[in-house]
Amino acid sequence: MDENEYRQIYHNVNQRKCVFEKAIVARRCTCSKAQRFHLADREGVSCLDAGGNHTCSRLLEILHHKTGFALHLTRPTSRLPHAKEIKVQIGGMLGIQKLLYPEKAQPQAVEDIFRLTQEALHRFGRLEALPYEEIVRSIVNFKGRERHRSGKDK
Repeated sequence: MDENEYRQIYHNVNQRKCVFEKAIVARRCTCSKAQRFHLADREGVSCLDAGGNHTCSRLLEILHHKTGFALHLTRPTSRLPHAKEIKVQIGGMLGIQKLLYPEKAQPQAVEDIFRLTQEALHRFGRLEALPYEEIVRSIVNFKGRERHRSGKDK
């Protein structure tokens, strides 16, 4: 299956893509509204809740906007390179979790993105009111997986 054919089938199978799909596939976040599926040799994630998907889309849009300078982006974009997108998605959710649950000193994963966004909305009233300077700090400090180096790179 070529890449164009894969994308076409993916979009037919996944009518409502989870916007935090990369974080979920990386096994650093889960969500009660997410449904995993396999297509060819890849894994995808769809969202079972239209309202939750809209909220997550808006949250990710704000995170992209707020982290542009911190991630050294010259112009705002909705498509980031994979490593930076992982940093925004996972670092952002860990930052929100830390904000809502400071007793969880160094959380390594987020249990439920949907529940966390709903709690953030309940506490702050609207997504735009979250203290993004703290969340951006978590994004900037997030470290993804270390690259494995081959023997000749050592």
